[in-house]
Amino acid sequence: MNWYPWLNGPYRQLIEQYQNGRGHHALLLHASAGNGDDALIYGLSRWLLCQQPQGEKSCGQCHSCRLMLAGNHPDWHVLAPEKGKASLGVDAVRQVVEKLYTHAQQGGAKVVWLAQAELLTEAAANALLKTLEEPPEKTYFLIGCQEPSRLLATLRSRCFYWHLHSPDEAPTSQWINRQLPTDTGSIRTALRLSNGAPLAALKLLQPERWRQRSQLCIQLGEALRQQDILSLLPQLNHDDVGERLHWLCTLLLDAIKWQQGAGQYMLNHDQQPLIAHLAQSLSSEALQSGMQSWLHCRQRLLSIVGVNRELILTEQLLHWEQSFSAAASH
Repeated sequence: MNWYPWLNGPYRQLIEQYQNGRGHHALLLHASAGNGDDALIYGLSRWLLCQQPQGEKSCGQCHSCRLMLAGNHPDWHVLAPEKGKASLGVDAVRQVVEKLYTHAQQGGAKVVWLAQAELLTEAAANALLKTLEEPPEKTYFLIGCQEPSRLLATLRSRCFYWHLHSPDEAPTSQWINRQLPTDTGSIRTALRLSNGAPLAALKLLQPERWRQRSQLCIQLGEALRQQDILSLLPQLNHDDVGERLHWLCTLLLDAIKWQQGAGQYMLNHDQQPLIAHLAQSLSSEALQSGMQSWLHCRQRLLSIVGVNRELILTEQLLHWEQSFSAAASH
């Protein structure tokens, strides 16, 4: 698994807690997608399971380290939904918990990695609670989450909360430019659209993905000029509609900032002419109303199973077109 430079500080701080006997048996790691939290948890797992750690590093030579490198350590348990399922059920949790109460096969620690705690069903979360409260000796839970508010309060209270912040923009921009040389403005925009998460920004900057975002912006500008908002439908009606609507909402938010003289805080630095056009075409109230309705539309599309995506997008675009028509008549 790849390692990233911005993880060095958090890794050292967490390892130091375990070295000093203050490490919690249940670590709740809160991180935005694309910050490399899976690499951090893997690194912590290797150190906790290593039979001969070298200071803050795992030795890489002992039997446990070799098993981890091979991906088949018997005392490292990964909890994740079955393929094709969107939630993590109680049976998988019970199977892992049962193994924790047996002797560690390598005679050392036992580590459970739960990458997305939000995916636990309520029954699965409840099945974890007792073990989190009274874990077997030398058993560690490393729990990742993006939205702690979606977890049971009783589960959160049994964990040590740690927020993995997105790294500073300047060194992150340099790191991204080494991976994928591109202009500074695009890197800055990608980072801000990705909540500062380097890996998410790098993914967005991949040529085909960046082209898709650029095409959406071009089509939005054309739709405004032609007063044909429904022409946006082919750009939005895709399986990744959640991210495409995120791009659209950030443009509306930037137009509000533009109107309020706060252009330096824009996210889409590479789309200033389009943002200016939006700011001139709609009032602040209309922009805010439009953004709220698009956010609501996005939530419906992401949360309702079997929804007719094209129908909902068409309805929303027609409603938005009416807003533009009303603004033009005043």
